Amino acid sequence: MVTVARIDPVKPMSNREPDFEFDFFDEPPTQEASGQRSLRRPLGRQLGGGPRGPREPRGPRRPIRPAPGFTPLARLVGLVAFAILIVVLLVLWVQSCQEDQRRDSYRSYLGEVAAVARDSERVGRELNDVLTTPGIKPADLDKQLAGLVQQQQLGANQALELDAPGPLRPANRSVVEALQFRVSGLQGLAAQFRETRDSKDAAAAGANLAAEAQRLVASDVVWEDLFIRSAVAELRAQGFTGIRVPDSNFVQTPDLASSRSMVPIWQRINGTPAATGGTGAGLHGTNIVGVRVRPGGQQLSTSTENTVVASTDLAFEVAVANGGDNQEVKIEVTLTIQQSPTPVTKKATIDLINPEETKRVVFRDFPSLDFGELRTLRIDVEPVPQEKIVENNSGEYKVIFSVE
Repeated sequence: MVTVARIDPVKPMSNREPDFEFDFFDEPPTQEASGQRSLRRPLGRQLGGGPRGPREPRGPRRPIRPAPGFTPLARLVGLVAFAILIVVLLVLWVQSCQEDQRRDSYRSYLGEVAAVARDSERVGRELNDVLTTPGIKPADLDKQLAGLVQQQQLGANQALELDAPGPLRPANRSVVEALQFRVSGLQGLAAQFRETRDSKDAAAAGANLAAEAQRLVASDVVWEDLFIRSAVAELRAQGFTGIRVPDSNFVQTPDLASSRSMVPIWQRINGTPAATGGTGAGLHGTNIVGVRVRPGGQQLSTSTENTVVASTDLAFEVAVANGGDNQEVKIEVTLTIQQSPTPVTKKATIDLINPEETKRVVFRDFPSLDFGELRTLRIDVEPVPQEKIVENNSGEYKVIFSVE
């Protein structure tokens, strides 16, 4: 049996390409609006394959927000730190103001003490002048001493009313104590001069006066030891610098509060006969002992030339002796350097010098001197009343000033 295969007719080939869908790139459909460019960039430009055109603007970025609760906490910490800073600055400012106020109170108080000290020193100088005034009468002495007592008592009252800073109140009490010593010393001197006016015992009268004058010496010691040292120590403890603690020296002549000085003072004022035969009796006069150069100690000679090194602290010390039998007061000593065009002239005064005593006066400050030239340095001591021998009251020294 023969099997016949069925052959289907062959369909003619068509030129139509089959519809294939390639799904290699899964891209979302492009949305384009009429009249607008597509927001998608060509692939080539994204990969750097072609020229870059103007960078297209990007859409707004969403801000990164802190975690919930972070911003209020940061603000709170900042406010607290700022408040602490303000408090610290305020505390420092208050402390600075308090420091300035304390410093001003110390400076103001010590300035008031300085005024009281100056007035008291003036009273001391006036006392020295009264006691060394030639020919002063007892009645005039009484009147002037009474006035000095009143002036010094006024100063003591002023010191008592000073408003001292707390730590300086003990020092202020020392100021008052020193001034009270001066008041009592002046009162004692006035009383002794009145009570011994008719006495025949000059030695006893002088000893009583010296005892009263010791209160004046004590006042200077109290001021120095109890006020100045205490005030300086307190200023250092507070750390205050540039504030001056005032000094006050009442006794102008150191040996005034001694019987050796007070006996002849009493005799001179009261006109009582002295051991030599009477006040004014016996010899009167002074003489130059010598002239010494400071600081080296060179003794000048009147017979030879003297080379003097002129340093910045150059000074001449003139020694004057009382060669008479009486106490002498208010003796003027003059130094003259004879140079051109203007001589150098300086003066000093010896307030009081007792018999057989030697006093020294020092002349300082010589800013302009002729160097390398022979000059004459002359010393003149003013003759005292009733002095008969005056040849030894002056001396000339040939000097050449040089620089080391």
